[in-house]
Amino acid sequence: MFPLRLPLLAALVTVALCQYYDYDYQPVSMLGPSGPNCHQECECPINFPSAMYCDTRKLKFVPFVPTGIKYLYLQNNLIEEIKAGVFDNVTDTLRWLVLDNNQITNGKIEKGTIDKLTVLEKLFFSSNELTEPVIPPSKSLDELKMMHNKMTKFPSGLLSDKENLTSVNLQHNQLTSDAIAGAFKGLKKLLSLDVSHNKLKKLPAGVPSSLEMLYADYNDIDGVGAGYLNKLPALQYLRISHNKLVDSGLPAGVFNTTSLVELDLSFNKLQSIPEVNEQLEQLYLQANEINKFDLSSFCKYVGITSFSRLKHLRLDANNITHSSMPPEYSNCLRQASDIMFE
Repeated sequence: MFPLRLPLLAALVTVALCQYYDYDYQPVSMLGPSGPNCHQECECPINFPSAMYCDTRKLKFVPFVPTGIKYLYLQNNLIEEIKAGVFDNVTDTLRWLVLDNNQITNGKIEKGTIDKLTVLEKLFFSSNELTEPVIPPSKSLDELKMMHNKMTKFPSGLLSDKENLTSVNLQHNQLTSDAIAGAFKGLKKLLSLDVSHNKLKKLPAGVPSSLEMLYADYNDIDGVGAGYLNKLPALQYLRISHNKLVDSGLPAGVFNTTSLVELDLSFNKLQSIPEVNEQLEQLYLQANEINKFDLSSFCKYVGITSFSRLKHLRLDANNITHSSMPPEYSNCLRQASDIMFE
């Protein structure tokens, strides 16, 4: 994977460079002088000639990319448009394209640009002015980030042939449940999906069974459909905090699935603790309206091998205290090292 990290040096500069690590970025100053095969506005280190660094240069356009470039960094500029032809020399070699923190709109992306990138693996297009996604034809795409845009729609079928896509980040947009209803059909290897900070009224439909992490914080979700999690046998981390969840919107046992390791339902309107599986390890319920502690939410039976594996439980900012817990809780929650009431 490019660029190579230098372990000792990376450890020393972690704090200063943390904003770049999403794309394994290393500043040019750490990589030596620029080589001759490079656009004049950018730098292509001799040590890593397949990378072109054009970031943080007040550019208003995407420069013409020379032959041989695989990794193109264009973040933190003033780019408003992508003109046709700029990628003509790298349509079958460019693997990473980083366009974060610019001013690009859909109408200023000309044909013959991103739509010609056939081997792209990572597309980072966050903090721009997109109203709908821009998807390359590459079947090698494994990571897609389009956070902090203005997207209101995600047409069905755009990702249907992206069999290698493992991570999608769409948080901080204006997407509704209907807008993404068919967005994730066809995906077979998706592991992580983040749709936080949107306008969803329910968890996204049609997500693949391979999913391990689903984040939907800060939406308008008031319930979870019966059997929703049964279709996601690999799901380990589910976050639905800062929504409008109410007891009536949660069918009995909807969260009782053996795969879940972490469940975050904090900052909602729940009045009771939902039933969870004994295998759950982290449960966050703070800032709800819970007024009773029902041990059966955690354990149906208690025995030598039948007990909750819960390690951390947050119940602060509710209407119960430690005295609300029944005496036998210690047998059920025998592995809980942290139960927080205040």
